[in-house]
Amino acid sequence: MFKVIKDMNYSNEHDCLILGIFEKPNKFEGTLANVDKQFDGQLTELVKSGDLSAKKKSVSKVHTFGKIGAKRLFVVGLGREKDYSFEVLREALGKTFKAVKAAKIQDAAIYLDSFVNEDIDALDAAHAVSEAYALSTYCFEGYKQKFSEHEKSIKSISVYCELTEEEDVNAALTVGYAYGKGTNSARTLVNLPGNMLTATDMANYAKELAAKYNFEAEILEKEDMIKLGMGALLAVNQGSTEPPKMIVLKYQGKKEWKDVIGLVGKGITFDTGGYSLKTKDGIVGMKTDMGGAAAVLGAMEIIGELRPEQNVVAVIPSTDNMVSGNALKPDDVITSMSGKTIEVLNTDAEGRLALADAVTYAKHHGANYLVDVATLTGGVIVALGNDTTGALTNNEALWEQVLEASYEAGEPIWRLPLFEKDKQRVRGSKIADLNNSPGREGHAIMGGAFVGEFAEVTPWVHLDIAGTATTRKEHDLGPSGATGVMVRTLALLVERFDA
Repeated sequence: MFKVIKDMNYSNEHDCLILGIFEKPNKFEGTLANVDKQFDGQLTELVKSGDLSAKKKSVSKVHTFGKIGAKRLFVVGLGREKDYSFEVLREALGKTFKAVKAAKIQDAAIYLDSFVNEDIDALDAAHAVSEAYALSTYCFEGYKQKFSEHEKSIKSISVYCELTEEEDVNAALTVGYAYGKGTNSARTLVNLPGNMLTATDMANYAKELAAKYNFEAEILEKEDMIKLGMGALLAVNQGSTEPPKMIVLKYQGKKEWKDVIGLVGKGITFDTGGYSLKTKDGIVGMKTDMGGAAAVLGAMEIIGELRPEQNVVAVIPSTDNMVSGNALKPDDVITSMSGKTIEVLNTDAEGRLALADAVTYAKHHGANYLVDVATLTGGVIVALGNDTTGALTNNEALWEQVLEASYEAGEPIWRLPLFEKDKQRVRGSKIADLNNSPGREGHAIMGGAFVGEFAEVTPWVHLDIAGTATTRKEHDLGPSGATGVMVRTLALLVERFDA
């Protein structure tokens, strides 16, 4: 896909050449001066006349008229240098690759050095190029009889870099592409309909990942869960004809199994709400209720590609939540793997039940740190909207590392409060240790607080992606539908983790 070329050769033939320009006094400077020279200064004139824009994330296309080997120039506006950031670059490149793909261009080139300044070096730029390309050109094929999207795909991208060694640029491109592809894998899982992605299908997908990347895999069947006392996950599965799965993947990047990061993802493949049945409008789209599981699997793909020196255990409780004569009922009392009893007041608060046993099982596998990811509550959308992931934690040091990873990934999260009174509300059952739904007030906090009861003293961060797992609008880094949110945050957390 990517070919790194050390010296810029303007006679090389390509369908297009991509350049970046900052808002400056109407002239091409530095590395771009040689480009302008090939056009006898006409690019400068186009900038002066406004035909080429340097405004942030603007994309201008001009024909080269044989002045260089490339047939077209795509000029990417980077805005003012003082406002330039990795996120601006990644989104600008995403918008550009969308335009290149729409033009049905298959052989593209990019002048990497034109995207470099004091804040963004060539390796950052290379990472942004490959990640933005993967993310922005993603398309879910679906099930239509005719699908020609692949015919429009960019086949090759030549990366010209005069300022940095080819080997280093290649490495950065590889990392960025791994992050993009892992996110896209999660997007595809979330986009799959519930009848195409059962718990069994998800377990098989995990086993394929394990085989490809040499992970240790364990898939617990219903009989195994009964023996281990996983009454919470089993209760969610009671109404289903599909067997549940507890999916475990282990990656050992250190000699000893210590300082283990536990990634726990909610894997409810379809959520009817159970007897607390969702509305006819609210039930549509509930195939995406396994977004947390997808995020964890996408992160594990990146981890498998890049092999960081960390230990990771991924745990995914998977089932659908259905209605039948055997289904879980409001007022039922169940016993979780931890031994804690739960009064079920809302069968639509099933994700936290599944996570309860998964968190306990992650600790059973030696997790010293826990991050759970789940499309857990509608309440987080009311609180934070559709662009920000909600979070709770019991540990400041772990929270700071998750927060830093999210900033770098461009996946914003916002911490919600968790006080002792919140915990007491979750413990407020007269007949059991916990209740799974204390009420509408602080709904997102209550959902996370419930999961925290099973993390106990283990450092833990909860990420509620109910609002961010999908989007209704196309954006610079992808189409509408699944976003693959938190894949890159989790992978960056593991890659940079400091125990």
